[in-house]
Order: sequence, then C-alpha cells, then structure tokens
Amino acid sequence: MRGGESMHTVKKRLLVACCLLVATCPPAAAEPAPSAGEVAEARAAVRHRAEALGAASVRLANAHTRLEALVAEAGRKVEAYNGQLVRLEQAKARHAAATVRLKAAEAKVAEASAAVSMLAAQSYGGMDLSNPMVGMLSDEGGVPGYLHRAGMLASMGDEQGETLKLVRDTQEVAAVLRAQTQEAYAEQQDAFRQAQEAKAAARAAVDRQAREAKLIEAEKRRLQSRVDAARSAAERLARQREEALERARLEREARLATRLAHRGGAAAGGWDAGGSSATMGDVAADWALSQLGKPYVWAAAGPSSYDCSGLTMRAWEQVGVRLDHWTGTQWTSGPHIPLDQLRRGDLLFFGKLTSNPGDIHHVGMYIGRGLMVHAPQTGDVVRVASMWRRDLVGATRPR
Repeated sequence: MRGGESMHTVKKRLLVACCLLVATCPPAAAEPAPSAGEVAEARAAVRHRAEALGAASVRLANAHTRLEALVAEAGRKVEAYNGQLVRLEQAKARHAAATVRLKAAEAKVAEASAAVSMLAAQSYGGMDLSNPMVGMLSDEGGVPGYLHRAGMLASMGDEQGETLKLVRDTQEVAAVLRAQTQEAYAEQQDAFRQAQEAKAAARAAVDRQAREAKLIEAEKRRLQSRVDAARSAAERLARQREEALERARLEREARLATRLAHRGGAAAGGWDAGGSSATMGDVAADWALSQLGKPYVWAAAGPSSYDCSGLTMRAWEQVGVRLDHWTGTQWTSGPHIPLDQLRRGDLLFFGKLTSNPGDIHHVGMYIGRGLMVHAPQTGDVVRVASMWRRDLVGATRPR
C-alpha cells in the first residue's frame, strides 16, 4: 500500500471516488415504459376481476347445492307419485272387486225380494186386494215399504221372518259396500292428483334452478375469460417493464464503462501514472466491456454467450495471453496483486483459498473504481458490478 496506507483508508478513498463519479453522471433518464404505476394498475385489475370471479364461483356453488337439494326433493316427489300410481292401480282393482261383490249383493237382494214376493203371494193368495190389510201390504213403496209393513204382520211364521231378515241384511251390506268403494276410490283419486301436482312443482323447481346454474356458469366463464385477459395483459406489461429496466441498466453500465475506458485505468488508490495510454489490461477490459448484455451459459466461451472463466479467457486472448477455461488455473496465471494496486484487466477471484483450486468458483475482470465486468450466473448476462463481495479472495495479473 502507498505510504503505509491502511486498507480502511484505501476503501474510504474508493468510496469517495465512486461518489464523485456518480455526482458527474448525467441526470437519471425517465422511467422506462410501461411505468410501475401501469403495471400496478394492470395487476389491480387482475385482483378485482379475480374477486368477481370468486364471488361468481361462490354463487355457482350455492346454486349447485340448491339444485342438488331440489333434485333430491324432486326424486322423492316423483317416487311418491309412482307410489300413488301403484296404490291407484290397487284401488282400481279393489274397486273392481268391490263392484263384483256389490253386484252379487244386489243379486241376493233381488233374490230375497223375489222370495218375499212369493211369500206374499202364498200368504195372501185368494185375498181380496180391496181389503184394507191387503192394500196396506200392496201399497206403493216397493219391497222396502212392503218389508216395513210386513214386519208388523204378527201372523207371519218363523220361516217368513228369516226371509225378511235376509233381505234386510243383504240390502244393508250392499249399501255399505257401495259407500266404502266410492269413498276409497275418491280418496285415492285425490291423493293421485296431489302427487301429480307435487311432481310437476318439483320438476319445475329443478328446471328453474338448472337454468339459474347455467346462467351463473356462463357468467363464470365470461369472468374467467376477463381474468385471463387481465392477467395476460399484466404479465405482458410486467415483462415489458423488466425488459425496459434491463435495457436501461445495461445502457447505464455501458456508459459507465465507456467513461472509465476513456479516463484510463486506475488503481484502488488513484489513476495509473500512465494516464490514458492503452495497456494490455486496458485492451482486455475494453473487449470484455464490449460483451455486455450477452447471456451467461454454463461452459460457454463465446461468441454469443459466456461463463465467468470463458469471458476472461477470451478477453486476455485479445492481447495474445493464453488462459485455460478454468478458474483453478487462471488463479495461477500470473502474480497475485494486492487489492490496492489493481489495474484494469486484472482478474478478481471469489470462493475459498484451499489446497483444492476448485474451491475458487468465480472470476471477474477489474475495470477500475472498485468495479468489475463479469458473467455472473445462469439466467443473468455479462454486466458491470462491484468487486467488493464477501467471497473475494484475491487478484492476478495474467502474463
């Protein structure tokens, strides 16, 4: 170090020099388009549309839940209708059987009535029908009236009484069967009608709910399309902004590198006494700076892409110095240079100093003012960066 300067003093002088360099830079360019605000607005549109899509998804889920409940209820109503159909058929069968029994009962009534008529003819044969008693028996009213009147005839014997009783019983049975049959059939018909109405109402509710679900599904598809479009627009703007920022960064680095190249090489404590005269290191550094923006590719050594040792190898190749494509041997390609005596073109190494040269994993090229040009890593490009990293282990000057 010059005049016994400490490393702290050297770093302090480097910081002051960088500040002076920044102070002499032109004003910052306008924010690249699209602006951060435009990107934020596009992303906000995505969020708003996604919220609307989420609300539609909730409504659709609720609609499907209601639809499932209505379908289940409709299924129950349809099955109830089917059950009423079965019971109606059974009622029809019972009605038919009851009709047969009723006809049989009515036949017995007719038979009993004929027996009564015959009895009356036998009991009162030869009687003058003008007799008041005979007139009472033959008065209008048919068999029921006759039976009523005949019941008052105390002169009838046991056989005649049994016959009259049989007629009354068959008439009563026939009347009961007729009333029960008509009542049961009417009740079953009413139940069937109610089942039909419930089935129709249930199916109508299902149809309405299905239409509502379809409408919400269509709305959801429309909202999904709008979300997709908004997301695509936001991603496109963000990508365009990233590209614009990257171009601006590369332009700034190129301007800085050009100013450094014009002002000549500099050690950490000041510019070289050689002024702006070109040296081998200057040529190597200027060539490396001409590769700014080219992508890092593992094991690449140009001309369209580089890894770290590939870039430094090609840079020193421009002045006839042959280096291996490996940091391990580039570390031993020349004398090790103290960090306060660096010149443009010197190689800076990063990693760990051990007996294994593979523990040095990265190399860059010093360009002055505490800066280096290097090919950083996969996904990045050749660019200018600060040399001051925690894993900096030293420098060499190839020869």
